[in-house]
Amino acid sequence: MDFFKEQDIARRNSRLLTVLFIVAVICLIVLTNVIVAGALLAQGFETSAQSHPSRLNWQMFLGIGAVITTVIGVVVLINWLRFAQGGRSVAEALGGRPANPATDNGYERRAQNIVQEIALAANMPVPPLFILAEERGINAFAAGITPADAVIAITQGAMVQLTRDELQGVIGHEFSHILNGDMRLSIRLAAMLRGITFIGDMGSVLLRSTTHRRARKTSNKNDGAAIALMVGLGLYVIGLLGGLMAGVIKSAISKQKEYLADASAAQFTRNPQGIADALKVIGGYTPGTLVHSARAEELSHLFFGQVKHRLWSLFATHPPLERRIKRLDPNWNGKFIHRPTEHRSLEPSMATESGSAQASRTMAAAGVIYPAIALEADAHESPRGHSAQQPTTLAAALLDDAQHPIGAMSIILGLLWHPDPNSRQLNFVRDADIRGLEPMVSQRGAELVDLEPEWRLPLIELCLPTLKTLSPAQYSRFRQLLLNFIRADGQIELFEWCLFQLLRHYLDPHYMHTTAARPRYKTVAQVKAPLTTSLGTLALLSSDDPGAAFQRGATAIELPLVLPEPQALDIRAFGQAINQLASCYPLIKVPILKAMAAVARFDGVVCPRELTLIKAIAAIIDCPIPNNLLKDISQ
Repeated sequence: MDFFKEQDIARRNSRLLTVLFIVAVICLIVLTNVIVAGALLAQGFETSAQSHPSRLNWQMFLGIGAVITTVIGVVVLINWLRFAQGGRSVAEALGGRPANPATDNGYERRAQNIVQEIALAANMPVPPLFILAEERGINAFAAGITPADAVIAITQGAMVQLTRDELQGVIGHEFSHILNGDMRLSIRLAAMLRGITFIGDMGSVLLRSTTHRRARKTSNKNDGAAIALMVGLGLYVIGLLGGLMAGVIKSAISKQKEYLADASAAQFTRNPQGIADALKVIGGYTPGTLVHSARAEELSHLFFGQVKHRLWSLFATHPPLERRIKRLDPNWNGKFIHRPTEHRSLEPSMATESGSAQASRTMAAAGVIYPAIALEADAHESPRGHSAQQPTTLAAALLDDAQHPIGAMSIILGLLWHPDPNSRQLNFVRDADIRGLEPMVSQRGAELVDLEPEWRLPLIELCLPTLKTLSPAQYSRFRQLLLNFIRADGQIELFEWCLFQLLRHYLDPHYMHTTAARPRYKTVAQVKAPLTTSLGTLALLSSDDPGAAFQRGATAIELPLVLPEPQALDIRAFGQAINQLASCYPLIKVPILKAMAAVARFDGVVCPRELTLIKAIAAIIDCPIPNNLLKDISQ
């Protein structure tokens, strides 16, 4: 699946959405004018159209058009600003609660494990998981503007009714919406369509207020209530028509995306039967995919399945269940899987998988393969002198720590630990006065100082959801401590820069108002300067012959570039260059990453340290690397 191409298609669909929205607004303005003119004529008001039937009262038409456009524009802006705060605000608006990282609920723990595994397999940071605890229907959604503020949400029904493979298919479907760039389009669609349907809400309010007023003033026939009643009724009818327009637009934009997301889920999980069986369970499950949240209809296009019953499939936001199943399982016999509502208890007594089994599964998803001998009792000694059992045991402990705020902070700081006894790092930890942090940092620092590079990025990504549970004050203290920790030895290494930039990129939007990078550059020639700086820095880092390595990257991207002087290639310049590259269009980011890989591969192989750096850069520029591109880079 070419996710970068799909992101470009999603961007073009945004332009289509804008055109359809403008057409819908013009139709609403025309209909509103017709209704207002009819109401005035019915009450005997003279208009220019009465005196001159062939002429239109342009003053009234433009006035009403201006009012309607202003109202819709304000509603769209308000909703966009609300939804643009991130996926968390959308999940909370739909009644979701954050999943508890330290939960004893086996099904909730399993769901979080699946989210971790798929995120790492997709080479992207782990998004927070939300639970719609009051919803018995089997459904899910992904929300956010960028991968940095994305969340995954599932209903209680999905969590307790589906098997692990089935739930993995559903969650994989939602991850594809993140990678395909569908989330920004979906949020824009929700904000625009709310502006259209708001007209109907105005009509409902006007109808109710007019009815009450007429009940109190029945003796006065000229109080204008009749006109208000007709206008209110007209606006209500227009709202219904606007709702139909919204349904048509959502259907036109969403259906094909759902087919694509189903196929992507099969690719992620390498198990088409998982998502196919999930759809079969939905077909035989009485609550289906229905969601009863008051905001569900407004955001119906975000969900995995239809949230309300539809009389006509023309206005459905999702393709028919049978067609989705047939595409995934061509040999399906047409029978659904019937599973009773009480199939599973809401508080399961089953034990969660062991720490070592979870560690093996999660780290395997990250591309870290543990030797089979590591799971045997008679493990042999590794080249480092440690038992081969140690990596899995340590990974299990780290995964457990990553689920608790203090543990997650200690892992991040441990990755930056300098084993110098005179280091100022512990003093900074003491000064931060975070209870329980100092002994854990000392322990994790000693354990992680020689950690293989390919393990570092997955560990950071696993800590992100837990770090998002900090309070703003706690995050501010941790962020400053992290900066002090990095600066303790008086210099900043490239890995330290990448780690801080990753955390800043994914956590800052959660705690403070930040502006995401917007696509500005459509060709690589427009980013020649930052590309030169980034490729030059990588060449100096990864090769004994930086000039030749740099030219290999320039050739890969087909640009005449000149290697800058070494003194011009410092961490500050590199950071500014990467931030500029984040403003490229998705399709341009692909050759940029390939050029970086060409520089790293100059000596014949991309070592784990170089691959980790490229993956970190990809995350910072909001370009998660799908496995097919990652495999190409690693060759």
